Amino acid sequence: MTKWITIVTAIVLSLVLSVSALAAPGQSSKGNPPAEGKIPMQGAIGDYVEGKIDDPAHDPAIIRDGNQYIVFSTGILRNTSNPGGIYIRTANNSMANPWKSVGEIPSPEWVKDYGTAHLWAPQVVKSQGTFYLYYAVSAFGTNNSAIGVASSKTPADPNSWEDHGPVLTSSQGTVDYNAIDPHVFKDKGEWWITFGSHFSGIKLQKLSSMTEAEGEVQTLANRPGVEHNPIEAPTIYEKDGYYYLFTSWDRCCNGLDSTYKIAVGRADNVAGPYYDQNGVPLTEGGGTILLANEGNQHGPGGQDVIFDKGRDYLLHHYYDANANGVIRMQIRQLVWENGWPQLTE
Repeated sequence: MTKWITIVTAIVLSLVLSVSALAAPGQSSKGNPPAEGKIPMQGAIGDYVEGKIDDPAHDPAIIRDGNQYIVFSTGILRNTSNPGGIYIRTANNSMANPWKSVGEIPSPEWVKDYGTAHLWAPQVVKSQGTFYLYYAVSAFGTNNSAIGVASSKTPADPNSWEDHGPVLTSSQGTVDYNAIDPHVFKDKGEWWITFGSHFSGIKLQKLSSMTEAEGEVQTLANRPGVEHNPIEAPTIYEKDGYYYLFTSWDRCCNGLDSTYKIAVGRADNVAGPYYDQNGVPLTEGGGTILLANEGNQHGPGGQDVIFDKGRDYLLHHYYDANANGVIRMQIRQLVWENGWPQLTE
Protein backbone atom coordinates (compact mmCIF):
# COMPACT_ATOMS: atom_id res chain seq x y z
CA MET A 1 0.00 0.00 0.00
CA THR A 2 2.80 2.42 0.89
CA LYS A 3 4.34 1.80 -2.53
CA TRP A 4 1.09 2.73 -4.36
CA ILE A 5 0.62 5.89 -2.26
CA THR A 6 4.16 6.96 -3.20
CA ILE A 7 3.46 6.39 -6.93
CA VAL A 8 0.15 8.30 -6.82
CA THR A 9 1.79 11.18 -4.93
CA ALA A 10 4.55 11.40 -7.54
CA ILE A 11 1.99 11.49 -10.37
CA VAL A 12 -0.05 14.25 -8.69
CA LEU A 13 3.09 16.30 -7.99
CA SER A 14 4.17 15.91 -11.62
CA LEU A 15 0.78 17.15 -12.85
CA VAL A 16 0.87 20.15 -10.51
CA LEU A 17 4.33 21.13 -11.70
CA SER A 18 3.29 20.74 -15.35
CA VAL A 19 0.24 22.96 -14.91
CA SER A 20 2.22 25.62 -13.05
CA ALA A 21 4.69 25.75 -15.92
CA LEU A 22 1.97 26.66 -18.40
CA ALA A 23 1.37 30.33 -19.19
CA ALA A 24 -1.40 32.07 -17.29
CA PRO A 25 -4.25 33.55 -19.33
CA GLY A 26 -2.94 36.50 -21.30
CA GLN A 27 0.67 35.36 -21.08
CA SER A 28 2.99 33.78 -23.62
CA SER A 29 4.55 30.40 -22.92
CA LYS A 30 7.74 32.26 -22.00
CA GLY A 31 5.96 34.03 -19.13
CA ASN A 32 5.76 37.48 -20.72
CA PRO A 33 2.57 39.17 -19.48
CA PRO A 34 0.73 41.64 -21.70
CA ALA A 35 2.32 45.07 -21.47
CA GLU A 36 0.44 47.83 -19.66
CA GLY A 37 0.11 51.59 -19.94
CA LYS A 38 2.82 53.63 -21.62
CA ILE A 39 5.40 50.95 -22.33
CA PRO A 40 9.00 51.80 -21.33
CA MET A 41 10.71 51.41 -24.70
CA GLN A 42 14.12 49.73 -24.88
CA GLY A 43 16.83 49.17 -27.47
CA ALA A 44 16.70 50.46 -31.06
CA ILE A 45 13.57 52.62 -30.99
CA GLY A 46 14.97 55.32 -33.30
CA ASP A 47 18.19 57.33 -33.34
CA TYR A 48 20.21 59.68 -35.50
CA VAL A 49 23.82 60.84 -35.26
CA GLU A 50 25.03 62.50 -38.46
CA GLY A 51 27.53 60.33 -40.28
CA LYS A 52 27.26 57.55 -37.68
CA ILE A 53 23.72 56.34 -36.96
CA ASP A 54 20.52 56.53 -38.99
CA ASP A 55 17.89 54.33 -37.36
CA PRO A 56 14.56 55.71 -38.65
CA ALA A 57 11.27 55.16 -36.79
CA HIS A 58 8.89 57.51 -38.65
CA ASP A 59 5.36 56.22 -39.46
CA PRO A 60 5.76 52.88 -37.64
CA ALA A 61 3.50 49.88 -38.29
CA ILE A 62 3.52 46.67 -36.26
CA ILE A 63 2.73 42.98 -36.70
CA ARG A 64 3.31 39.85 -34.65
CA ASP A 65 4.73 36.68 -36.25
CA GLY A 66 4.83 33.88 -33.71
CA ASN A 67 6.69 35.22 -30.66
CA GLN A 68 8.38 37.97 -32.67
CA TYR A 69 7.10 41.54 -32.99
CA ILE A 70 8.11 43.37 -36.16
CA VAL A 71 7.91 47.13 -36.76
CA PHE A 72 8.17 48.60 -40.25
CA SER A 73 8.84 52.31 -40.75
CA THR A 74 9.65 55.02 -43.30
CA GLY A 75 13.09 54.47 -44.80
CA ILE A 76 16.37 56.36 -44.47
CA LEU A 77 16.21 59.68 -46.32
CA ARG A 78 18.86 59.49 -49.04
CA ASN A 79 18.41 60.65 -52.65
CA THR A 80 16.27 59.99 -55.72
CA SER A 81 18.84 57.73 -57.36
CA ASN A 82 19.17 55.56 -54.23
CA PRO A 83 15.97 55.96 -52.17
CA GLY A 84 15.88 54.45 -48.69
CA GLY A 85 13.71 51.34 -48.43
CA ILE A 86 11.20 50.48 -45.72
CA TYR A 87 13.04 49.87 -42.44
CA ILE A 88 12.58 46.87 -40.11
CA ARG A 89 13.14 46.33 -36.37
CA THR A 90 12.15 43.40 -34.15
CA ALA A 91 11.56 42.44 -30.51
CA ASN A 92 11.14 38.94 -29.11
CA ASN A 93 8.31 37.72 -26.85
CA SER A 94 7.13 41.14 -25.67
CA MET A 95 6.78 44.66 -27.05
CA ALA A 96 8.42 45.81 -23.82
CA ASN A 97 11.58 43.84 -24.57
CA PRO A 98 14.58 45.47 -26.30
CA TRP A 99 14.09 46.28 -29.98
CA LYS A 100 16.75 45.42 -32.54
CA SER A 101 17.31 47.18 -35.87
CA VAL A 102 17.35 44.74 -38.78
CA GLY A 103 17.83 47.03 -41.77
CA GLU A 104 15.99 48.09 -44.92
CA ILE A 105 14.00 46.32 -47.59
CA PRO A 106 15.64 47.19 -50.93
CA SER A 107 13.71 49.79 -52.94
CA PRO A 108 12.39 48.56 -56.31
CA GLU A 109 13.46 50.33 -59.50
CA TRP A 110 9.99 51.59 -60.43
CA VAL A 111 9.79 53.97 -57.46
CA LYS A 112 12.52 56.17 -58.96
CA ASP A 113 9.96 57.45 -61.48
CA TYR A 114 8.32 59.34 -58.62
CA GLY A 115 11.40 61.29 -57.55
CA THR A 116 11.35 60.10 -53.95
CA ALA A 117 14.37 59.94 -51.65
CA HIS A 118 12.81 57.24 -49.46
CA LEU A 119 9.71 55.06 -49.14
CA TRP A 120 7.09 56.16 -46.64
CA ALA A 121 4.41 55.05 -44.21
CA PRO A 122 4.33 51.23 -44.47
CA GLN A 123 1.69 48.79 -43.27
CA VAL A 124 1.73 44.98 -43.25
CA VAL A 125 -1.11 42.42 -43.16
CA LYS A 126 -1.27 38.63 -43.42
CA SER A 127 -3.49 36.75 -45.88
CA GLN A 128 -3.48 32.97 -46.39
CA GLY A 129 -0.01 32.52 -44.91
CA THR A 130 1.62 35.37 -46.85
CA PHE A 131 2.49 38.83 -45.52
CA TYR A 132 1.79 41.88 -47.68
CA LEU A 133 3.68 45.16 -47.24
CA TYR A 134 2.05 48.38 -48.50
CA TYR A 135 4.08 51.57 -48.72
CA ALA A 136 3.92 55.12 -50.10
CA VAL A 137 6.00 56.56 -52.95
CA SER A 138 5.91 60.32 -53.54
CA ALA A 139 7.84 63.50 -54.01
CA PHE A 140 7.07 65.54 -50.89
CA GLY A 141 4.23 68.03 -51.28
CA THR A 142 2.80 66.71 -54.56
CA ASN A 143 0.10 64.20 -55.39
CA ASN A 144 2.29 62.54 -58.02
CA SER A 145 2.23 59.47 -55.82
CA ALA A 146 1.76 55.71 -55.66
CA ILE A 147 1.10 52.97 -53.14
CA GLY A 148 3.27 49.93 -53.76
CA VAL A 149 2.97 46.38 -52.44
CA ALA A 150 5.41 43.54 -51.77
CA SER A 151 4.96 40.05 -50.29
CA SER A 152 6.93 37.64 -48.11
CA LYS A 153 6.50 34.55 -45.96
CA THR A 154 9.36 35.59 -43.65
CA PRO A 155 8.60 39.24 -42.90
CA ALA A 156 11.59 39.98 -40.64
CA ASP A 157 14.01 39.16 -43.48
CA PRO A 158 14.53 42.34 -45.56
CA ASN A 159 15.71 40.38 -48.60
CA SER A 160 12.70 38.07 -48.66
CA TRP A 161 10.24 40.65 -49.96
CA GLU A 162 9.05 40.32 -53.58
CA ASP A 163 7.76 43.59 -55.02
CA HIS A 164 4.56 43.68 -57.10
CA GLY A 165 4.54 47.32 -58.18
CA PRO A 166 1.83 49.92 -57.51
CA VAL A 167 -1.66 49.16 -56.19
CA LEU A 168 -2.86 52.77 -56.54
CA THR A 169 -1.52 55.89 -58.22
CA SER A 170 -2.43 59.56 -58.29
CA SER A 171 -1.19 62.47 -60.37
CA GLN A 172 -1.69 66.20 -60.62
CA GLY A 173 -4.64 67.19 -62.80
CA THR A 174 -5.97 63.62 -62.94
CA VAL A 175 -7.40 63.03 -59.44
CA ASP A 176 -7.90 65.29 -56.43
CA TYR A 177 -6.53 62.83 -53.85
CA ASN A 178 -3.06 61.70 -52.81
CA ALA A 179 -2.15 57.99 -53.01
CA ILE A 180 0.03 57.74 -49.90
CA ASP A 181 -0.21 56.50 -46.28
CA PRO A 182 -1.90 53.13 -46.95
CA HIS A 183 -3.76 51.10 -44.35
CA VAL A 184 -5.16 47.72 -45.44
CA PHE A 185 -7.63 45.67 -43.40
CA LYS A 186 -10.20 42.89 -43.68
CA ASP A 187 -13.86 43.34 -42.81
CA LYS A 188 -16.55 40.69 -43.19
CA GLY A 189 -14.46 38.69 -45.64
CA GLU A 190 -13.51 41.66 -47.84
CA TRP A 191 -10.21 43.52 -48.01
CA TRP A 192 -10.14 47.34 -48.05
CA ILE A 193 -7.49 50.03 -48.38
CA THR A 194 -7.75 53.45 -46.80
CA PHE A 195 -5.21 56.12 -47.72
CA GLY A 196 -4.71 59.82 -48.27
CA SER A 197 -3.06 63.01 -47.19
CA HIS A 198 -4.05 66.69 -47.49
CA PHE A 199 -5.57 67.44 -50.94
CA SER A 200 -9.17 66.09 -50.60
CA GLY A 201 -8.66 64.07 -47.42
CA ILE A 202 -8.85 60.42 -46.39
CA LYS A 203 -10.13 57.88 -48.92
CA LEU A 204 -11.41 54.29 -48.95
CA GLN A 205 -11.47 51.70 -51.73
CA LYS A 206 -12.00 47.95 -51.99
CA LEU A 207 -9.24 45.55 -52.96
CA SER A 208 -10.09 43.00 -55.64
CA SER A 209 -6.93 41.11 -54.66
CA MET A 210 -4.03 41.80 -52.32
CA THR A 211 -2.28 43.64 -55.16
CA GLU A 212 -5.17 45.40 -56.95
CA ALA A 213 -7.81 47.97 -55.99
CA GLU A 214 -11.18 48.43 -57.65
CA GLY A 215 -14.42 50.39 -57.50
CA GLU A 216 -15.48 53.72 -56.07
CA VAL A 217 -13.04 55.88 -54.13
CA GLN A 218 -14.97 57.19 -51.11
CA THR A 219 -14.11 60.08 -48.78
CA LEU A 220 -14.03 59.25 -45.05
CA ALA A 221 -12.53 62.39 -43.50
CA ASN A 222 -11.58 65.90 -44.50
CA ARG A 223 -10.68 69.24 -42.91
CA PRO A 224 -12.17 71.87 -45.21
CA GLY A 225 -11.34 75.43 -44.25
CA VAL A 226 -8.06 74.49 -42.55
CA GLU A 227 -5.01 75.66 -44.52
CA HIS A 228 -3.45 72.82 -46.55
CA ASN A 229 -6.16 70.41 -45.28
CA PRO A 230 -3.70 68.77 -42.85
CA ILE A 231 -5.09 65.28 -42.30
CA GLU A 232 -3.28 62.02 -43.16
CA ALA A 233 -2.07 58.58 -42.00
CA PRO A 234 -5.44 56.80 -41.63
CA THR A 235 -5.85 53.66 -39.52
CA ILE A 236 -9.19 51.84 -39.25
CA TYR A 237 -9.78 49.51 -36.29
CA GLU A 238 -12.95 47.55 -35.48
CA LYS A 239 -13.96 47.23 -31.82
CA ASP A 240 -17.24 46.00 -30.35
CA GLY A 241 -19.27 46.74 -33.46
CA TYR A 242 -17.80 50.21 -34.14
CA TYR A 243 -15.22 51.19 -36.73
CA TYR A 244 -12.66 53.70 -35.45
CA LEU A 245 -10.76 55.94 -37.85
CA PHE A 246 -7.49 57.26 -36.40
CA THR A 247 -5.74 60.04 -38.33
CA SER A 248 -2.75 62.34 -37.89
CA TRP A 249 -3.43 66.09 -37.99
CA ASP A 250 -1.47 69.27 -38.66
CA ARG A 251 2.22 69.79 -39.29
CA CYS A 252 4.53 66.80 -39.62
CA CYS A 253 8.24 66.39 -40.26
CA ASN A 254 9.51 69.59 -38.62
CA GLY A 255 11.27 68.17 -35.61
CA LEU A 256 10.37 69.89 -32.36
CA ASP A 257 8.33 72.46 -34.31
CA SER A 258 5.96 69.72 -35.49
CA THR A 259 2.34 70.16 -34.42
CA TYR A 260 1.29 66.61 -35.31
CA LYS A 261 -1.42 65.02 -33.17
CA ILE A 262 -3.67 61.95 -33.32
CA ALA A 263 -7.44 62.32 -33.74
CA VAL A 264 -10.22 59.73 -33.90
CA GLY A 265 -13.81 59.28 -35.01
CA ARG A 266 -16.12 56.29 -35.26
CA ALA A 267 -18.82 54.79 -37.46
CA ASP A 268 -21.30 51.91 -37.55
CA ASN A 269 -20.10 50.92 -41.01
CA VAL A 270 -16.63 50.59 -42.49
CA ALA A 271 -17.48 53.15 -45.19
CA GLY A 272 -18.87 55.64 -42.70
CA PRO A 273 -20.14 58.16 -42.05
CA TYR A 274 -17.64 58.76 -39.23
CA TYR A 275 -18.36 61.18 -36.37
CA ASP A 276 -16.29 62.51 -33.47
CA GLN A 277 -17.29 62.38 -29.81
CA ASN A 278 -19.33 65.58 -30.23
CA GLY A 279 -21.22 64.25 -33.24
CA VAL A 280 -19.35 66.32 -35.85
CA PRO A 281 -18.86 64.44 -39.15
CA LEU A 282 -15.22 63.75 -39.99
CA THR A 283 -15.94 64.86 -43.55
CA GLU A 284 -16.71 68.31 -42.09
CA GLY A 285 -13.58 68.67 -40.02
CA GLY A 286 -14.61 66.59 -37.02
CA GLY A 287 -12.20 64.56 -34.91
CA THR A 288 -11.62 63.93 -31.20
CA ILE A 289 -7.99 64.52 -30.20
CA LEU A 290 -6.55 61.39 -28.62
CA LEU A 291 -2.90 62.44 -28.23
CA ALA A 292 -0.89 65.65 -28.69
CA ASN A 293 2.44 66.85 -27.23
CA GLU A 294 3.24 65.11 -23.97
CA GLY A 295 6.40 65.79 -21.98
CA ASN A 296 9.46 65.21 -24.17
CA GLN A 297 7.30 63.60 -26.89
CA HIS A 298 6.45 66.24 -29.48
CA GLY A 299 4.34 65.79 -32.62
CA PRO A 300 3.00 62.23 -32.08
CA GLY A 301 1.49 60.62 -35.17
CA GLY A 302 1.88 58.10 -38.00
CA GLN A 303 -0.03 55.67 -35.80
CA ASP A 304 -0.96 52.00 -35.97
CA VAL A 305 -3.14 49.84 -33.70
CA ILE A 306 -2.56 46.19 -32.73
CA PHE A 307 -4.53 43.69 -30.63
CA ASP A 308 -2.18 41.47 -28.62
CA LYS A 309 -2.61 39.14 -25.64
CA GLY A 310 -6.13 40.38 -25.00
CA ARG A 311 -5.29 44.08 -25.11
CA ASP A 312 -5.24 46.92 -27.64
CA TYR A 313 -2.16 49.05 -28.26
CA LEU A 314 -1.38 52.27 -30.11
CA LEU A 315 2.01 52.62 -31.82
CA HIS A 316 3.22 56.05 -32.99
CA HIS A 317 6.32 58.11 -33.67
CA TYR A 318 7.32 61.31 -31.90
CA TYR A 319 10.13 63.87 -31.86
CA ASP A 320 12.24 63.56 -28.71
CA ALA A 321 12.79 66.93 -27.00
CA ASN A 322 15.48 65.30 -24.88
CA ALA A 323 17.50 64.44 -28.02
CA ASN A 324 17.18 67.53 -30.24
CA GLY A 325 14.12 66.18 -32.02
CA VAL A 326 15.31 62.67 -32.95
CA ILE A 327 12.40 60.58 -34.29
CA ARG A 328 11.52 57.69 -31.99
CA MET A 329 8.64 55.26 -31.51
CA GLN A 330 6.31 54.65 -28.58
CA ILE A 331 3.77 51.93 -27.80
CA ARG A 332 0.85 52.62 -25.44
CA GLN A 333 -2.04 50.56 -24.17
CA LEU A 334 -5.44 51.62 -25.50
CA VAL A 335 -8.39 51.32 -23.13
CA TRP A 336 -12.03 52.03 -23.92
CA GLU A 337 -14.44 54.26 -22.04
CA ASN A 338 -18.06 54.68 -23.14
CA GLY A 339 -17.15 53.37 -26.57
CA TRP A 340 -14.16 55.67 -27.14
CA PRO A 341 -10.41 54.98 -26.99
CA GLN A 342 -8.36 56.41 -24.14
CA LEU A 343 -4.68 56.27 -23.25
CA THR A 344 -3.39 55.27 -19.85
CA GLU A 345 -0.05 55.58 -18.10
